[in-house]
Amino acid sequence: MGFKCGIVGLPNVGKSTLFNALTKTAAAQAANYPFCTIEPNTGEVAVPDPRMAKIAAQAKSAQLVPTRLTFVDIAGLVRGASKGEGLGNQFLANIREVDAIAHVLRCFEDGDITHVEGRVDPVADADTVETELMLADLDSLERRVVPLRKRAQNDKEAREQVELMDLALEALREGRPARTVAVPKDAQAAFQMLNLLTAKPVLYVCNVEEASAATGNRFSEAVFAKAKAEGAKAVVISAAIESEIAQLSDAEQAEFLETIGLEEPGLDRLIRAGYDLLGLITYFTAGPKETRAWTITKGTKAPQAAGVIHTDFERGFIRAQTIAYEDFVTLGEVKAKEQGKARDEGKEYVVQDGDVMLFKFNT
Repeated sequence: MGFKCGIVGLPNVGKSTLFNALTKTAAAQAANYPFCTIEPNTGEVAVPDPRMAKIAAQAKSAQLVPTRLTFVDIAGLVRGASKGEGLGNQFLANIREVDAIAHVLRCFEDGDITHVEGRVDPVADADTVETELMLADLDSLERRVVPLRKRAQNDKEAREQVELMDLALEALREGRPARTVAVPKDAQAAFQMLNLLTAKPVLYVCNVEEASAATGNRFSEAVFAKAKAEGAKAVVISAAIESEIAQLSDAEQAEFLETIGLEEPGLDRLIRAGYDLLGLITYFTAGPKETRAWTITKGTKAPQAAGVIHTDFERGFIRAQTIAYEDFVTLGEVKAKEQGKARDEGKEYVVQDGDVMLFKFNT
């Protein structure tokens, strides 16, 4: 199950520096958090999860295999991208392929780095990108809805599609992204099928100077206020610092982070925020060979969670031995069974974040 988070932003905001830091960090920590470059602008990075080490210690696992998230460094956007300006067409094509957007915003002043708009205003930058995406969605919907309206007179499915398109068109014409549309629960899957750029969840990444890495600054505060008003997420990170950290050993990293007042690298927070943004959770399998993390969406039932490992597990699902994370690390599998903490769950069980599971199936 692959999940992609696209890194977007105007030119010279630190977008590629951030992506390169992700690459270097993962390469430097290859033993624990493998990173695989799929294409020059695409990388698969492990999701940091301190629970894995505790589970592995209890299970006496020889290896840890983390769950992963794909980041895509998307071509820089400029005003007019919706009409093909700059690398607009490439930008729009790439962004359609991702599940969520990590929007890097310049929250630092530096006379040596020219801003494409000639000023530092991260909220305005966010609005520029959002506007281009809304214009692209508006153009796409207006072209698609015309022939569909004719079919809708005699076609129930077309009529339902038109109703959803009209909801999105109303929002876009009011200057609101498609993700703000109140879509009925039973129509959410169909709404996603419209493949609208502004329907994708957004994470604002405030790229600050080194001195503001721990606390943020007035620019990032404005971005957080915007995110709160939209119900979006935001994180503070210094791409320059992350590039430095990537060159250090584990011991040197810890010392450096303590010096600048950070408990962990900003990239760890970015990766986890991207994971949360996509509505993902992790369950684990554990044994002497390995402790492995598996990615599923919130609300996934046990058979479908088993299917992430192998389709045969889902097809022949019988039940799942399930131990909550706290019980597993406190008691271990044997004592958890003895104390009734190991539950046999059936097909309707909704997997919880941190569950340690053993699937029983028949092929």
